Amino acid sequence: MYRIGVISDTHNVLREEVINDLKKCDYILHAGDIMKEEILIQLRELAPVIAVKGNNDQLSLNEEESFEIGGFHFYMIHQIGGRKDVDFYIFGHSHQYTCYKEEGVQYINPGSCGRRRFSLPLTYVIIEIEKHHYVIHKKEL
Repeated sequence: MYRIGVISDTHNVLREEVINDLKKCDYILHAGDIMKEEILIQLRELAPVIAVKGNNDQLSLNEEESFEIGGFHFYMIHQIGGRKDVDFYIFGHSHQYTCYKEEGVQYINPGSCGRRRFSLPLTYVIIEIEKHHYVIHKKEL
């Protein structure tokens, strides 16, 4: 089984509750707007990290990433745009949790678990993959 933590738009903030959950993950996906290298370093101490550059990032990251975990194909970008033939399409930017399946692709925006924006709740996602099945857990702070 794989346990994947999916976060976005942390904007220099890593909350203790999120860190404690990410410690139990096999991978951490960050869909951009990390801001400081120190946040990436802290995340890498918890689990392997795959991250993309957000519109506020000055970090040397790719703007998009394609990869496989547990037999599922993932695509990650900060701002959603276009369609990809993958199992999971991970994005961020809006700070608003979104999770829907369309034409066989599971779209996930974990929201933001960093700085609060307007009155939006602070959220992130844990994906559990076992064999050919997965479960998505929305986490709210």
